[in-house]
Amino acid sequence: MVVAAAPQCEDERVDRSSEVKKQPVLITDAARSQSDQLRSRQIRYVTMMGVRAGCLILGAILISVQPPLLPLWLTLCAAGMVFLPWAAVLIANDRPPKAKGHQPAPQPERQQRTIEQPAAEETPHRTIDVEP
Repeated sequence: MVVAAAPQCEDERVDRSSEVKKQPVLITDAARSQSDQLRSRQIRYVTMMGVRAGCLILGAILISVQPPLLPLWLTLCAAGMVFLPWAAVLIANDRPPKAKGHQPAPQPERQQRTIEQPAAEETPHRTIDVEP
């Protein structure tokens, strides 16, 4: 029978919890920071401008190769080169929508009460006489 020896010192122990990658857990419903929002919008803008540059390069390659339906392909490339900058600017300037949980609670509607006025004939008049 073979008995495994226990580790002699703490350096030999293997910590298995460090092998598991820990992901941060979001524990709040707060909005993302302004810098995070700006960074994601910048990435989207640069990606769309890269696609636009790809449309330009593809158009140049298509002109030199002259495949069938060349006018259709060039029209699609031109539409991409015109549409993408406009869409990229709109998306880059767009902010994420506000969360629905942060909207103020609806105020109850106040009902106006009307005071009913009695008719003039029904109103009793009180007369105060100063002389005895």
